[in-house]
Amino acid sequence: MLQLIKLFQQQGWHITFASAASQTEHKTDLTALSVAEQNIQLNNSSFDHYIKQLQPQIVLFDRFVTEEQYGWRVAEQCPEALRIIDSEDLHSLREVRQTQLKAQLKIEKTTQQDHQVKTANPQLLFLQMSAREQCQREIAAFYRSDLTLLISEFEQKLLTEHFSLPAQLLHHTPFLLPPLKNKAELPPYAQRQHFIHIGNFRHPPNWDAVLWLKEQIWPLIRQQLPQAELHIYGAYPPPKATALHNIKQGFHVLGWAKDAHQVMQQARVCLAPLRFGAGQKGKLIDAMQCGTPSVTSSIGTEAMAAGLPWGGIIANNPMEIAKAAVKLYKNEACWQQSQKKGFAILHAGYNTQQHGEALMICINALRKNLSEHRQKNFIGRLLNQQTLKSHYYMAKWIEEKNRASNKP
Repeated sequence: MLQLIKLFQQQGWHITFASAASQTEHKTDLTALSVAEQNIQLNNSSFDHYIKQLQPQIVLFDRFVTEEQYGWRVAEQCPEALRIIDSEDLHSLREVRQTQLKAQLKIEKTTQQDHQVKTANPQLLFLQMSAREQCQREIAAFYRSDLTLLISEFEQKLLTEHFSLPAQLLHHTPFLLPPLKNKAELPPYAQRQHFIHIGNFRHPPNWDAVLWLKEQIWPLIRQQLPQAELHIYGAYPPPKATALHNIKQGFHVLGWAKDAHQVMQQARVCLAPLRFGAGQKGKLIDAMQCGTPSVTSSIGTEAMAAGLPWGGIIANNPMEIAKAAVKLYKNEACWQQSQKKGFAILHAGYNTQQHGEALMICINALRKNLSEHRQKNFIGRLLNQQTLKSHYYMAKWIEEKNRASNKP
């Protein structure tokens, strides 16, 4: 989101960030970035008055759930505003993969099989996703909007080829990263030590990875590297996570990192054994930027490598992951080669100027031909008409209910 804000500011746009979320200590100081801030409420007509007065030319929704809440209000009060969803990742894809993992683990528990990360083919994913309510809501939001930004080319292809979404409703926009600078100043192999895993504990794939590390993977690594430590960082660690902290085992649950890049570039290897997920993985971007080779799964590298060899090792079961981790940790030549591969991926796949210019060309073209663009999107017009009615009455009912409950 901050990358998009910076891109839009470069166009000379005035940015207002409106959110119903509670502020936390980790909040970015947007006012220091010359971004106006506005607190808004859920299911409240006060937003209608606010957005009508603001009259934005473009509205960007953070994920489809935000479009569900406010999209119809924007369409009603500011019909000429371009409406864009920043999808981040396909929530329904991540949900299906999590369900698949649970079913797979049940089978393995009864058959005593070793776990293997598996990636289903797109047709099977389509069949499993399309039957779910969350997927239907997500796809409907994409149709209702003028454009949806997708961070993953895999997900863009899944939507166009299997869900038959019109290509003109979607635009691939990966992480917009600044060029790598001062690579020579990154700590070399000899000055680094230990392993790192980083990720918000409230994100289910991250918590699953921590448990898998604790229960099956880290003990195998520790057998071969008894002096090594695994440092686990992430915001909002719950008690069940901090309870895993064990100094004798070299398993350190350290919580939120004030500077993710600082701790990442001190580590020798990043461990990201993701068994489900979607989109692009920020932890692996951080690792490549910090020159830290990684061991991750096929799910972890999906839509990440720009068609190039991975900047580390891909492994999908505990034995393979442990073997790869030890190899990267002990073999300096392999480590250095992996680091160079990571730099090559960043250069080829995350060119800010290239992707930023492509997005702006797309947005400017839509603004010039918005009426024609919407005319071609019949399903979107149909969904907007029906959704506006259903969301309108539901929101009014909730608002009246809240108002009644607040009366003395």
